[in-house]
Amino acid sequence: MAIDFEKYAKYSRPAPRYTSYPTANEFHEGFEAGDLAAAIERSNASGRDLSLYFHLPFCRSACYFCGCNVIYTSKDEAKERYIDYLDREIKVAAQTLNTARPVRQLHFGGGTPTFFSAAQLTAIIKIIKKHFKKIAKDAEFSVEIDPRFFNEDHMKALQEGSVNRVSFGAQDFDAQVQEAVHRVQSFDETARAVKIARSHGIKSVNIDLIYGLPFQTIESFTRTIALALSLAPDRVALFNYAHVPWIKKTMRKLDETTLPKPETKLKMLQSAIETLESGGLEMIGMDHFASPKDELNIALKNGKLHRNFQGYTTHNECDLFGFGVTSISEGRDFYAQNFRDLASYEAAIDAGKAPLMRGIRLGEEDLLRKKIIGELMSNFALDFAAISKEFKINFREKFGEEIAALAPFAEENLLTIGENSIAIAPTGRLLIRNIAIIFDEFLQKTEEVKRQFSKSV
Repeated sequence: MAIDFEKYAKYSRPAPRYTSYPTANEFHEGFEAGDLAAAIERSNASGRDLSLYFHLPFCRSACYFCGCNVIYTSKDEAKERYIDYLDREIKVAAQTLNTARPVRQLHFGGGTPTFFSAAQLTAIIKIIKKHFKKIAKDAEFSVEIDPRFFNEDHMKALQEGSVNRVSFGAQDFDAQVQEAVHRVQSFDETARAVKIARSHGIKSVNIDLIYGLPFQTIESFTRTIALALSLAPDRVALFNYAHVPWIKKTMRKLDETTLPKPETKLKMLQSAIETLESGGLEMIGMDHFASPKDELNIALKNGKLHRNFQGYTTHNECDLFGFGVTSISEGRDFYAQNFRDLASYEAAIDAGKAPLMRGIRLGEEDLLRKKIIGELMSNFALDFAAISKEFKINFREKFGEEIAALAPFAEENLLTIGENSIAIAPTGRLLIRNIAIIFDEFLQKTEEVKRQFSKSV
């Protein structure tokens, strides 16, 4: 993939990653309990299958690059208490949510899910299966794993609970980088964790890596990529480090003078892409790579790939319901987010209420733009005729200004604008956030983008 570094560097600007549209910044507290209940009723009536997300927020210590909502603790009783509240939260949800609907997808995120003990993970899985009786035999059940907190007992508990996909956080294998970001984790620890998963029949292994961290060089990160490939992962998530210290205080501990410049990050990305593709993985999204036989890769080639808060997925036909602090639920026409802090979360459940902090109901214009941005972010193409038919519009007439705004990308061969379509070139995929933001009605009206999002390059 030939990259003009000067050309790409000029596109470096704050932009969303579009795991949702509208973005979470547009969620508001005016979306209240009644709105959520009505949204769930619409979801029930749709008959759509379920996807379930469980946020397990605890970690022992901070990784300075992390942007997740995390609670630091060494107390086992805190985790036991949290499990009890998860059980009670599902009971509250079941007053409106039809838990007899088939479950096609489950995901444990964090935090560090494997910071919970094997016995505690078993307890959580039993609670889920107690409330949701129709978990499909072929349901996708994935768990995020920190190799530093993972052993045979964890894997046995996950295997017995029907987990079939695991994702290992590695980020970088360079010792200097690890020291700087406060996450010391040897390659041998990661290799041992992958070996345990494979020995228990896990067929889908993902490894998370991050470029743009302190002290990273093109050479050092290329070595990290090569080490990751030696573990024969089925997928690799290659994230651009999002430095937002005004949002995440732990990021202030990083020395900004040690962060790679945008030009260096691009060269690092180019080397990573070349190394991953020569290792047999193919780029399927903005920051994801998968083997040719992986279902995400197949979905992309068929124009059926989708994106949500869990990343890329093939399960767009499901309504997503999140449980635990800060988790987000997504139906066809709504988003709802739980309280971020434990005290508010627990108080709501103690009162027999959903722990709703904020949300949003989507109107027709939102649904239209959600479709457009989703197609761009996932499948790197737009079919004007298909969208016009679905939403009863004339795409070219309605989005004339947006199409005109894409002209500079077309002039630089980053995309092609046809009479009835837009197709993103392979090099344009690296700037897909810049392209998608043109269709974001909310962010075209605000000057606060800089403070809300990380840079696209």
